[in-house]
Amino acid sequence: MSSKHSMDWMLSEAIGQLARAERIHRQFFRLNTTAELPAPSWEPPVDVLETNEAILIFVALPGVDPQTVDTVIEGDAIVISGRRELPRELRDAHIHRLELPQGRFERRIPLPVGRYAVSRTSTNGHLLLRLAKSI
Repeated sequence: MSSKHSMDWMLSEAIGQLARAERIHRQFFRLNTTAELPAPSWEPPVDVLETNEAILIFVALPGVDPQTVDTVIEGDAIVISGRRELPRELRDAHIHRLELPQGRFERRIPLPVGRYAVSRTSTNGHLLLRLAKSI
């Protein structure tokens, strides 16, 4: 194979690889313009415990007003969603480290089959969901 043909072949292969990479990128990072809310950018950590009377879910949400957190039972899961905003004090500050995630969050937790009465409390940066089992 002449060097001209091998260069043409390599260029053709490179262009093909770039086109495939672009298609994959569009497939996985497509913008959702029809959704009302942006996709969640993080999931809060949770502890899920079960007693004979209830399922207890501890959601770590430091810096989030618990009154702004939505909890909905959808099918066989409970969905916890909300938003953590950058505090006003930090908007003009020189930030050395920012480890707490910001923006919209959502956590979907599968539940055992059953009926539940949901109550909520909050303390020390945690939201506690108590799902009392209905008999």
